[in-house]
Amino acid sequence: MKLYSYWRSTTSYRVRIALNLKGLSYETIPVDLIAGDHRRSDYLEVNPIGGVPSLVLEDGAVVTQSMAILEYLDAVYPTCPLLPQPPLDAARVRAAANIIACDIHPVNNLKVVTAIKEMGHTQDEAVTWMNDWMQRGLTAYQALLPADTDYSFGDAPSLADICLIPQLYNAHRWGADLSSLKRLTDIETRCLALPTCAAAQPDNQPDAT
Repeated sequence: MKLYSYWRSTTSYRVRIALNLKGLSYETIPVDLIAGDHRRSDYLEVNPIGGVPSLVLEDGAVVTQSMAILEYLDAVYPTCPLLPQPPLDAARVRAAANIIACDIHPVNNLKVVTAIKEMGHTQDEAVTWMNDWMQRGLTAYQALLPADTDYSFGDAPSLADICLIPQLYNAHRWGADLSSLKRLTDIETRCLALPTCAAAQPDNQPDAT
């Protein structure tokens, strides 16, 4: 498989964690978002929305959108399942994951922050915007968690953790106040102690700068 990825993309980071947890081999194809590689015509043929990640399967089929890729990988490669079997438990994991995927990330990604600055807002104002949405979303995420699990919903990383860890990377990057979110930072520490998660970290990617 080939993963079109940008090293600091949190959505790409999600997919790298899942691929590593499931022990799947893949080649990373860097897409430099800062340089505008995602707007090139050859990449738009792979992913018409011009986003990352895109996963090209062994037969050449392409899956785009990180959450769709994660659901695909879990369906085809059931080792290290990302969702529990009971439907209610699975819904709870999806709900937490979607706080990040639907409520935090879309208003914090590069194209939105770029648009905010093009409207006349300063970099400091853009960072305040991002941190506000992260604080709201991560606080809600923490409130959904059971109190007695090593990871968000059990004794192994789930779909929720795969979304959480990259979002916390962004939170640290932009100086978000995580002092009230110790449950989440404890989960982060456990996840990043796993070689599979550590290998997916942005600074460990071939295109990291």
